[in-house]
Amino acid sequence: MAHTDNRTMRRALRREIAGTIGLLTDEHDFRAMRRYRSFTFDDHATYLKQVEGLLRTRALQGGHTTVALFDPEEYAEFCARKGLDPDSPSSRTRFTAQIALTGPTLPYDGRPLADLLPALVDEAVRQATWEYATTLLARLGACTACGEDIGRAAFTRASDLLVRILDTAPPGHRHLVCSVTGSPETLIAALHITDQGAEPKPDETEALEFTTVLALGLATNSPGGLVIRTSAPGTPDRVYGWRMRAYGLEPLTAGEVFDAYCTDVESGDLISPESNVDYCTPPDLGEEKPAQGHHH
Repeated sequence: MAHTDNRTMRRALRREIAGTIGLLTDEHDFRAMRRYRSFTFDDHATYLKQVEGLLRTRALQGGHTTVALFDPEEYAEFCARKGLDPDSPSSRTRFTAQIALTGPTLPYDGRPLADLLPALVDEAVRQATWEYATTLLARLGACTACGEDIGRAAFTRASDLLVRILDTAPPGHRHLVCSVTGSPETLIAALHITDQGAEPKPDETEALEFTTVLALGLATNSPGGLVIRTSAPGTPDRVYGWRMRAYGLEPLTAGEVFDAYCTDVESGDLISPESNVDYCTPPDLGEEKPAQGHHH
């Protein structure tokens, strides 16, 4: 009887444990892990099928599982830094526990792995973009003219601009994209706000990432822009935006917005405009707050 009670309690405790699985999302990373003898899978498709089966089983048993992006190069560096044998399941477990705290993760919500994988990769790109932009902002240091921290001042200005953009946007769902052209690549951040009847509030993480990229563009006076698309039932979608200019935003004309959306990026050829979409000039963002500190 005591033995049965112990097993029942252990099963109950298993349901209280949150787990994380480090996922090899592509064939290249999978091949990199095959150099370890203790990694027993030899086919990526089979590996993904087994992972999906495990995730479903845990979900049916009431367990919560987080999926993390497993990077073989970062794993090798982790093992070298910690003095661990990389050809060991326990080392992979320790690395997975680490990336569960610091890396891109998503909760398994029952969707097919084919849909979860792109979302996980997108999450990794978002986090990398934010970390890179944050690092560049921090490196700007203080203004030689006024002594103000350039990155902090730019973030404050970007936050104020975002609030004014959202306050002046028409009701409905809002989708914002900010792009900043730089070396070695263009940084892009997106912000989605769903109108559910109450006061719409952006996701805090998305808003932080978006504001950081916008701040970097303002602080470095880099080429870039910000576009917003609003959608509401019974009305055409509205698309408008701004280009970054002189530590601020300059409105795009309706024609410029139309050209941006109706030109193929690679070929330069014209493409048909979407139906039920108005390409228009942005609303007036109103008076700016009194300038304080670094604003030049």
